[in-house]
Formats: sequence, C-alpha cells, structure tokens
Amino acid sequence: MTDLLGDMKRTHSCIELGDSHIGQDVVLMGWVQHRRDHGGVIFVDLRDREGITQIVFDPSFSANVHEKAQEIRSEYVLGIKGKVSARPDDMVNPRMTTGAIEVLVDELRIFSRAKTPAFQIEDRVDASETIRLQYRYLDLRRTQLKNNILARHKTTMTVRNYLDAQGFVDIETPFLTKSTPEGARDYLVPSRVNQGDFYALPQSPQLFKQLLMISGFDRYYQIVKCFRDEDLRADRQPEFTQIDMELSFVDEHQVMEISEGLIKAIFKKVLDLDFPEPFPSMTWAEAMDRFGLDRPDLRFGLELKNVSDIVANADFKVFASVVKNGGLVKAINVKGCADFTRKQIDELTEFAAVYRAKGLAWIKIKDDQWQSPIAKFFSDDEKEALKKRLDLEPGDIVFFVADQPKITNEALGQLRNELARRLGLIDDSEFKFTWITHFPMFEYDETEKRYQALHHPFTAPTESDLDKLETTPLEVNSRAYDLVLNGVEIGGGSIRIHDSKLQQRVLKCLGIGEEEAKEKFGFLLEALTFGAPPHGGLAFGLDRLVMLLCREDSIRNVIAFPKTQKATCLMTQAPSKAAAAQLQELAIKTVKPLD
Repeated sequence: MTDLLGDMKRTHSCIELGDSHIGQDVVLMGWVQHRRDHGGVIFVDLRDREGITQIVFDPSFSANVHEKAQEIRSEYVLGIKGKVSARPDDMVNPRMTTGAIEVLVDELRIFSRAKTPAFQIEDRVDASETIRLQYRYLDLRRTQLKNNILARHKTTMTVRNYLDAQGFVDIETPFLTKSTPEGARDYLVPSRVNQGDFYALPQSPQLFKQLLMISGFDRYYQIVKCFRDEDLRADRQPEFTQIDMELSFVDEHQVMEISEGLIKAIFKKVLDLDFPEPFPSMTWAEAMDRFGLDRPDLRFGLELKNVSDIVANADFKVFASVVKNGGLVKAINVKGCADFTRKQIDELTEFAAVYRAKGLAWIKIKDDQWQSPIAKFFSDDEKEALKKRLDLEPGDIVFFVADQPKITNEALGQLRNELARRLGLIDDSEFKFTWITHFPMFEYDETEKRYQALHHPFTAPTESDLDKLETTPLEVNSRAYDLVLNGVEIGGGSIRIHDSKLQQRVLKCLGIGEEEAKEKFGFLLEALTFGAPPHGGLAFGLDRLVMLLCREDSIRNVIAFPKTQKATCLMTQAPSKAAAAQLQELAIKTVKPLD
C-alpha cells in the first residue's frame, strides 16, 4: 500500500513559524483557507487546528510545483515542503501570528480534493444554523467553534487535574440502568434479552454516586453524559454533560469551598482570570425577594420591591384583592425611562404575559406628576410610601405585577432581565457569581395535587425543620445549594439523606408509599441500612459553563455534534426508523403517533 505521506513528516504547526525560522526548511500540512493568484505567483493561506501560515508558489522558485498548484482550491488538504522567508516590509500582516513570514514551496502533495463547501469557512458566516448543523464537520473548521471546543478541552483537563489533586477518584457509572422518577422523562432502551423490559438512560448518576459513598470511596467524580427527554431550548440538549462529584464526611460549606476552588481554577486556565475573593452568597428567600428568580444576574441593578403592604387597602381593587387572597404585588423602578412609548410598554406587557402575568401596570413620574391609568386610585399617603420604597424621581417609570407569588416573581424577574438587555445595562465582559442556599425542601404541584421535591428526593432537610415534615412540609428548608453565574445556574447540589428511615419519611411526603419506594428505590434504601456516611455533592453543567466561558448564547455552540431544538441530528438524520427485523427481535410493535 502506497504511503501518501512518503518521507513528508510535519515539522511545525501553522502558527509556530516566525523570524527565528527564516532560512529553515519546514513541512506543513493543512487545509486551504484562501487562494490568490497575483500575476503568476500563487499565495495560499494554509490552515490547521492551531492557525494559519501563508505559503507561496513562485514559478521562479519551483516551476513544476507552481504548475501543480494551479489546481488548488479552497478546503483542499495539502502537505508542503518549503523554505521560511521574511515577507517584504509592505506585505507584513500584523493581524496574523505568522504575519512576518511566508513559506516558499518546493514540494507539494495534494492529499484530498474538496467540493465547494455549503458555506464559507469563515467566522462571519451568513449560513443558517440548519445548514451549519447539517454540515457540522465543516462548521467545526471555523475558528470560533474550533476555539470553543478547545476551551472545552481545557476545562475538562483542568477539572481532572484539580479534582485528582483534591483526592477524588474518577469512577464510571452505568448508562443502562433502572428508570427512577427524577423530574424529567427518561429515555427508555428496550432489552432484547429480557423482552418486554426496559433500561433507562440516566438523568444523572445520583443514586450511583451515593452508593459509591456507602461503598467507602469517600471522594468520587465523573465527567458524564446524562439524558433527559424534555422540551429543548438554547441551554438544553437531550444529552448533556455533567461534572459530577460526591464527598463523604462533609457539610455544605466544605462542598461549596471545593466546588468554588474548581471554578476558579477553570477560569484561570481558560481565560486567565483571577477571582481572589470568596463568591458571595444569599438565601433562596433573599434571591426571590430581590430578583424574583433563584438564579439572579448580578451584573446590573433593577431590583424588585415588595409593595404588597402599601397597596393592600388601595382603591385599586386589582392590587388589593390580590393581597387579600394571599398574592404578591411587586414593582421595579426603571430609572430615567419615563419616555418609554406606549408601543414599548405594550411590548413589555406581552413579554410579561409569556410568564403568565395577567397584566403589567405602570406609572410614569414626570415633574412630580404621576402619569398612569392607575395613578388616581392611590391616596397621597400611599403615593408617598411608594415614592420612598421605590426611590421614585422625575424621569422614572415603574412597572407592577400582581398575582400569586410564583407568577409575580417569575414574570417580574424575567422582565428585569429583559429590561437590562433592551437598555444595554449588561456588561458582557463581567462574570458575577453567587451561591444560593437554604432552598425550600418541597413545592406544591397544583396540577397533580401533591408535593414535589424542589431539587430531588434525596436532598437532606435542614435538621431544625425535621419535625415539620409531616405537618407543614412547605416550611421545611433543605440543605441544597446552587452556584449561579450571570443569571445562569451552572451547578447545584446538596447534602444527601444518609438515614434510611428519614429517606422513607421524605418519600412519604412526596406521596411515594412503602411499596412504591421499595420498587423504585429499594436498592438505595437497603444500602442505607448498611452504614452510610454523611455525604453530599454537586454537579456542574459542563455545557452551560463552557458556553459562558466562550461568551456564547447557546450550548449548541460548545458541543461538537449537538441536536436541534426538536432533538434531531441534521447531519446523521437521527433519530430514524428501526428495521422490522430489529423491532421483531425486541418484541416491539410501533403504532401511529398520538395527535
């Protein structure tokens, strides 16, 4: 078999050459980024993973090679031998790392010819995402995506080095496992050997990492694929990657300290940024009160203010009735924006409606005059109280949402973020972290008429609240904690329940009886009876973290081969129909999709 490389062995990457290499013979290999023919001399920008070097085919230097180079086109794969030469002074390109030199080619090998790509391999590509996902292998040649994937590599290597130094052991857990309720739909995998039975792809390694603590491994980590069959958006994929870790004999502060150290190490390695101070922290209750969301963006102000007490007896019955029925009235003061047009206000009202707000009340402050359809319903004392609490000044506009607490907080919290985007209040170069702690243990699902775990059912309740589990479960706080960066939850964890009886009490609160608990979690409950250490952990979303590191707005831009928002792969055309013989082996019969 002929060796296409022959004696041509690459000596340098396409970013290494500089003044110190002038006069040396070198071998480069890569793709043709651009080809230019200037009066018989052919200039080619040769690209590899590291960068670009200009190579030159000059007939006066090598006529035969120059003739062969006539056929070169964009994205051809080349190997060249040549001599490094200084560029003429008027042709130096200071924007290129190798812009002071070029390589005069005296041997050329064309390893592969290329069709015209579906789009130009440039960072400022104007092709649709659909086309770029269809030809993802071409899209990954672009510098932007290539650098994102390299940043991801740096991130994962930093994780491994840091956690190894902290005494963690990298242990793999199964992909084919038992379906357990963890908040999202499972991906089911039929078993051929055990026909009629199904495996589930793990939503997380939660139960296995707890079992590893019971096994005595003390500190575990894994960079692991997880799977959730749920509706997608920019920061979700059906398969995603977690930096997963679990520790024994620790409290929440120790877990948070190690996790914070990991994040600081990643930012130092990938972006050369230092964060010398400890990350700030706030309780879930404080985050909801000030920002309406448990993942607050701290890069700007626009904090929410609770005005329920002020408007409880106002003549504006919408506000008064909401308060009377246990609801919440909150407001946000947008300083200096009293010139918002009615069209802008209507757009913001429509935005709030997406989050189930039934309306968006507003008041403009102009020369100490209140301009609003609702201004007449407030007494002078109520106006004065609102003015003081909201710091109202001429030129401001204030928006109100009145509804049940969950809707009020979500709608106004999301409106806060939208206003910051529209008004340019966000500094994209900033990274603002905060820990969120003391989450509620449960929330009540009005649809299913039962309690649900706010995180997951293995989270430990705060010890001081244990006596409330059976009587007032909504007053129970958990030992959970999330790390939020720029309004995005990048990681979350908790101290786990390590006592079998307490675990059964929590499951009972969730409406999971003894028999159901044994069926779904029997192996964990039994393991807890064999001596389980106090333990806790945290999982970071690797995709989200790298997205923020790369200042991207979608995790699809930091995953090599992502799915679309409909969970399809446009490149491989997955998912696809299974062959009849395969279905027969699995004892599966397909039916028409439900409407």
